[in-house]
Amino acid sequence: MLAMPVVLTPAAAQVAAEAAVVTQQPKAKAKARPALDTKAPGTLPVTEGRTELAPAMQLAEGKSSIVRLQHAAARVAVGDARIADVILLNPKELYMLGRTVGTTNLILWQKTGDTIIADLTVSTDVATLQDGIDKLTGQKGMVKVTPAADSIMLSGMVPDVVMADHVLQLSNAFISRARPSGGGPGAASPGSSGGGGGAQGEGGISIKIINMMTVAAPQQVMLEVKVAEVSKSLVDQLGASIGASHAIGNWTYTLLSNLLTGNPGLLDAFNKRNGNFLTIDAQKRDGLVKMLAEPNVMAISGQEASFLAGGRIYIPVSSTPEGGFTRVTLEEKEFGVAVKFTPTVLADGRINLKVAPEVSELNKEGVGISASGVNGIAILPSFTTRRASTVVQLYDGQSFAIGGLIKNSTTTNIKALPVLGEVPVLGALFRSNDFQNDRSELVFVITPRLVKPLPPDFAERLPTAQVTDPSRVSRIMNGKLEGPPPQENKPQNQPAKPAGSGGFDLN
Repeated sequence: MLAMPVVLTPAAAQVAAEAAVVTQQPKAKAKARPALDTKAPGTLPVTEGRTELAPAMQLAEGKSSIVRLQHAAARVAVGDARIADVILLNPKELYMLGRTVGTTNLILWQKTGDTIIADLTVSTDVATLQDGIDKLTGQKGMVKVTPAADSIMLSGMVPDVVMADHVLQLSNAFISRARPSGGGPGAASPGSSGGGGGAQGEGGISIKIINMMTVAAPQQVMLEVKVAEVSKSLVDQLGASIGASHAIGNWTYTLLSNLLTGNPGLLDAFNKRNGNFLTIDAQKRDGLVKMLAEPNVMAISGQEASFLAGGRIYIPVSSTPEGGFTRVTLEEKEFGVAVKFTPTVLADGRINLKVAPEVSELNKEGVGISASGVNGIAILPSFTTRRASTVVQLYDGQSFAIGGLIKNSTTTNIKALPVLGEVPVLGALFRSNDFQNDRSELVFVITPRLVKPLPPDFAERLPTAQVTDPSRVSRIMNGKLEGPPPQENKPQNQPAKPAGSGGFDLN
């Protein structure tokens, strides 16, 4: 079924005549009048009649249209039948069908002998998309959809990044619809006395989206990250070492020695005459480590921000290419306090956060490696890393513990002399035990805040604002490293003081 015919004004009908395809050739020949001066030098003889350029015409892909002409037409031709079909139904009616996205032109010969040439552009039908976007935004015309060849341009101003993202998602869903692969629309043209349509459309054209939307007032989000860790260790050792030796002739017999692995003893007895000794080791150690890192970083809604306070180290990495030669390259590794996050302010004031905080530090011990045929051991650096990565939603000023760890490990070792170490009470002299307990707690806490720029006249107090340089006398005579704090109401421009008697300013 075709759409209802639309009657155009005479001027519009003549413009519409620049419509699309091939058509019949009438038998009658129209009278023509000379268009060029054939007597002018350098010109070729032409047939009588005039040629006019009509305004360009727009046609939606897969949509058909009926154009009524003011003057009777004899025949019509289209430049590229793959772009559009144009059929002359009768001398006063044209049938046009957009087959695929592209640009061509059509030529319309009138019975009067005049010729009309018009450009014809077939673009994607965006009426459905425009209607869907208007319903999504709740305001007609907030975002304007404009077809441009094989692209769709989105323009306008949206209230926030979330609305812009929703419009883009709707547009992507629109262009990802199934497209016809063959003749599709227009494969069957209405029967008429005119000539048949052109070739079938190729389909499968990729449509691109050009995002020209702007955000009215982009929000800025500052993220506060707190990484708190408490580590506690408890070591309890108790042991004994007995050494008894007796010499018979050239032989020396030893009962027991070095049971405690060289730990310093709290009680040590030694017999000078025969060399016998007794060592008792009792040791207890408690350790406590606290760590708190509070990085802050700011970003515009919808944009990613990163922060790093630490350093970089280069680690050698060996590789063997196809040639068989071993190649050693340096791989860069960052360590310290790092934060990466992407905030998105939602319509109801919530803040969607994609955040990945990390705290890493060099391990004092490192990793020892050795290679065959090489003397010595190479020590490579190792890292202790605490990392979390997640996506959460919070309101302004709310806090969330996005990650945590509670670790409790216990290690117990017993060394004893067989049989004697198992004797009750007295067996304690022939054995040692080592007890170690490590506990640690780690938590990541994030707090987003909506912030605005400071006023131009705001004097921000930096960490060094209250630190001034000491005078020469205070530094030399009194050993001062800092001067007095600056006064709030002190005038900014003060007259220069006269120099001292020696020609030097001592203050």
